[in-house]
Order: sequence, then structure tokens, then C-alpha cells
Amino acid sequence: MQSPDQPILRDIVLVGGGHSHVGVLKHFGMHPLPGVRLTVICRDTHTPYSGMLPGYIAGHYSYDEVHIDLSRLAQFAGARFFRDEAVGLDLGAARVRCRDRPPVPYDQLSINIGSTPQMSQVAGAAEHAVPVKPINDFDARWRLLLDRVRNHAGATRIAVVGGGAGGVELTLAMQYRLRNELRGLGRDPDKLSFHLLTDDADILPTHNATVRDAFAHVLSERGVVVHRGAEVVEVSAARLRTAGGETVEADEIVWVTRAGGAHWLRETGLALDADGFIQVADTLQTVTDSKVFAAGDIASMVNYPAGEGGGLRGSPGAAAGG
Repeated sequence: MQSPDQPILRDIVLVGGGHSHVGVLKHFGMHPLPGVRLTVICRDTHTPYSGMLPGYIAGHYSYDEVHIDLSRLAQFAGARFFRDEAVGLDLGAARVRCRDRPPVPYDQLSINIGSTPQMSQVAGAAEHAVPVKPINDFDARWRLLLDRVRNHAGATRIAVVGGGAGGVELTLAMQYRLRNELRGLGRDPDKLSFHLLTDDADILPTHNATVRDAFAHVLSERGVVVHRGAEVVEVSAARLRTAGGETVEADEIVWVTRAGGAHWLRETGLALDADGFIQVADTLQTVTDSKVFAAGDIASMVNYPAGEGGGLRGSPGAAAGG
């Protein structure tokens, strides 16, 4: 652990509690660098390991098993922990602007905040759908959905929008958990139905044909109705409408489509891609400022675009954000 008596020669600031920053904190706690001070800025004290999210939803893991206590980890690393939210950057002055505290200066900065759902592009989605991203907030939304299904009399129809890895994983995990919940309540699990909608010609478009065929078989076997080429253009309290004019009735709607970067990044001066993610080189340094790094969902590697080895931002198994 860093000795409190050592002079501070360099400030490294970590914005967000994603997996990369968890790894940095653990390594720094085990191998501190003299004169280097770490500061973590994150709005949550517990950060989820998103690779375990489908298992958590299915009921295989408890909350504590899938969440990391970020404040305790920061303490182990000898790092300052500011429970706050970054809302801007001053690249010239090398400061992070926060929502509730004075700006935080840095010598080097790393951003690992995950992605943000882009639901405003579809009428009614923000009001009537349950977004998976940001993952840190999904647990509360999932618990509410779980209670609604438990207390819903009669049949329950659930629609999942997004046919990537995240949508497929989450559909199967929710179905497994909710059927078990209904059995435990002495109710008929067959009263639960699932619809999976994707605007692509097939599910899992970034995977090979063998994987797609295998999961198409599993979904069919488990009674999940898959709607291919079904771009959702409007959402209401009880139905979805697609660009092709199809309507799907649903009591619950879960949104697992591709997300984008946080809106505040647009005002930072950092170069962003078309979805608002921070453009980085192979070193994870931003192409704008070598003192600023980005990792996880929020990073867009200019030499390895997503879908060509750059990761699956649509998947709960992709890197989580803070």
C-alpha cells in the first residue's frame, strides 16, 4: 500500500469503475509506485462483473458474488475514492469536472465508464422499456421487473429488443429464472412467453454461422419467438411496432440494443466515433491527448473497429462501466 508520508509526484485519475480500473487498483495495491497517487471517481460503490450478469439474472449467483466493493478496493490500493459522477473535462487545464465536487486535477487520466443506451431514437422506448445499460443500474430495474412478473396474474409476455450476444444471453437467463420463480409460486411456467426482436437478418450477426445455428436451435427449443429483420420504431406500454408494420404485444420490454457514449463526452474535445465512443490507439491512449486513456465499452479502437475483433458492446459480457 502507498505510504501516506511520500510526496505526491504524479496524479493518476480513474473515471469509472469498469473492469480495467478494477485491475489497476488491485495491481497497484499489490505493487504500489512511490510518488504516484490514484484517485477513483465513480457514482457507485459496488461495480458488477458484467460477464456474470446472465448467471446472476438466471439465479446462479448472488448479488455479492457478482459485485466488487470499489471503495474497499480503493482503500486497499491506497487510492482516494470520490463517490461522484464525471460530467466534463478541461483538457487544457488537465482537470475532470464533477457533478458535486470541485474539479479534480490529473497528470494522467483513464476513462472506463461503460456505455449509455441510445433510446431517444425510438419513440416511447425511454418511457416503456427497461434498458440493460448502464449495467450498474440494471440490478434495481431487474428486481422491479421480477416483482412485476411475480405479481402479474395470468399470462406474461416479455419482449427483448436486440439480437446480439447480450439479447440472446439475457433472454435465456430471464426465461430460466422466471420459469423457476413461477414454479416456486405454484403457477404454470408456460404462462410466460418470450419474443426476441432484431433488426438484423439473423441473431448474433458478429458470430459465425455455426454459433448462430446452435443458438437459433436453443431459442426455438425453448419456445422463444424470434423476429428477424424487425427494426423497432415505436414502443408503447403494451406493444412494439416494427418498421415493417408488425406489432408485438408485450407486458415487459427489455432493451439490449447497441448503446453509445455518454452525452457529456461530446463537449470534451476528445475525438469520438459515430456512436460517441472515445477513439483510442493501440495503447488505449486517446487520439486527441496522450495523457488521456479510455478502456472497455467506452473505447473505440481506431485500428480494430467493433465487430472486427473490437468487442461486443451489445453483450452483458462486455466490459462494464461505472
